[in-house]
Amino acid sequence: MPPSGDPEGGPRRSAPPGSSIDSAASRTEAIDESQEKGKEPVPDATIHTNKGSFTVRLMPDHAPMTVENFVGLATGAREWDDPRDGQKKSAALYPGTIFHRVIPGFMLQGGDPTGTGMGGPGYQFEDEVPPGGPSFDKPGLLAMANSGPGTNGSQFFVTVAATPWLDGRHTIFGEVTEGYEVVEAIAGVATGPQDRPVDDVVIDRIEVSD
Repeated sequence: MPPSGDPEGGPRRSAPPGSSIDSAASRTEAIDESQEKGKEPVPDATIHTNKGSFTVRLMPDHAPMTVENFVGLATGAREWDDPRDGQKKSAALYPGTIFHRVIPGFMLQGGDPTGTGMGGPGYQFEDEVPPGGPSFDKPGLLAMANSGPGTNGSQFFVTVAATPWLDGRHTIFGEVTEGYEVVEAIAGVATGPQDRPVDDVVIDRIEVSD
């Protein structure tokens, strides 16, 4: 998947402003308070990797189409076209994929079945950046990578800093509530050309629960 103005794909890199990292407890408390006002249960997604696991509270109220797509690809409920062989697949897309792009102080990006930053599920869909929705004002946010407006597919990224220059450009659809230290550890791995980790950081599976 080609980049949004960047040769490696995904969100544009810029020097992130200084920001303190909120604790997982405070992030969870804020999300839970918001959830109490709603009627529907809010799903969690636990991303299990060979570096550990972290849990994300998804945001179907802000990005229903994006959450449905992510959950479908994570569980196998959504069919997708495998760019490696051109075949339609009904199995979960994410198991065995890698975080192919990691930039300390910025974000980690994954979700490409080819592991190159150029692959996707064989379809694209529109951004969801509603007025009054979440903004990139803190670390620990889960968002869609894209190559411009309306080019979302399967690739996503998790921020490790406030990245306000991404506001309005990428759909935020979740926030880390547990295991943020794992996200930080992944963000600190050694990388080579194109910000690719020297040793693969592999997604073993993604579990979704209400």
